[in-house]
Amino acid sequence: MALSRGWLTDLAVLRHGGSSVEEHPDHLLVRTPANPTFHWGNFVLVTDASAVDDAERWRAVFADAFPAAEHVAIGLARLPDAEPWRAAGLVVETDDVLFTETLPEQRPLADGYVVREPDPGPEGDAEWEALVALDLAENARTREHEPQGYEVFVRRQVAGHRRLVAGGVMRWFTAVTDTGEPAASLGVVLCGDLARYQSVGTHADHRRQGLAGHLLGVAARWAQARGATAWVIVTETTNPAGRLYRSVGFHEDAVQVAVTRA
Repeated sequence: MALSRGWLTDLAVLRHGGSSVEEHPDHLLVRTPANPTFHWGNFVLVTDASAVDDAERWRAVFADAFPAAEHVAIGLARLPDAEPWRAAGLVVETDDVLFTETLPEQRPLADGYVVREPDPGPEGDAEWEALVALDLAENARTREHEPQGYEVFVRRQVAGHRRLVAGGVMRWFTAVTDTGEPAASLGVVLCGDLARYQSVGTHADHRRQGLAGHLLGVAARWAQARGATAWVIVTETTNPAGRLYRSVGFHEDAVQVAVTRA
């Protein structure tokens, strides 16, 4: 079973957070009881490349494993024939897995910003709550997700990030204005000798300031000091942020394939 660095680090991050990974000969069942609405914490990963076109089988496997789920999330070892999936009411999507063994470039920090690392304890409550608000504001702008359910998901996700930071396997970096308003943030998780970036985002009012480029470098150096020798980031194939990641040293390593409900 040869998985891409994207799936390998996905699974490592999930295990750090308490998810279970149940192994079968041709697939994995991943469950995250602490966040049941987290689609990519509760999914089937098909590891047999020869089996990825069997949409009906894998839809049944997912339904049997997650009978109460309102979502469908199935990862695939390679690009399939999309038609059987489309006929089943599902959509095939791709992400780019980007990788580098060279320390990513750290862009200068723009004037008027400082970098903070939210404390995982009670002292950091206000900073973590500000990050929740930042995520919810972006969703309100894009209307990508149903607001009430998305807030439940985000709060559970942020609580999980805080636990990983407290456990020492993750660090969170935030660029804030001189008034303390969060403008950009990201996390990085240690996965053996790989470091995996998480949730890279910049507020719409603070884009084109180079903030993400600076934070990518800060996080890379934190991970390097703790033994990381390579860095992984996964982004939607259509995400223009991919240009930034490539400009600081990343290159394409694999295409990661996922199937979701239409």
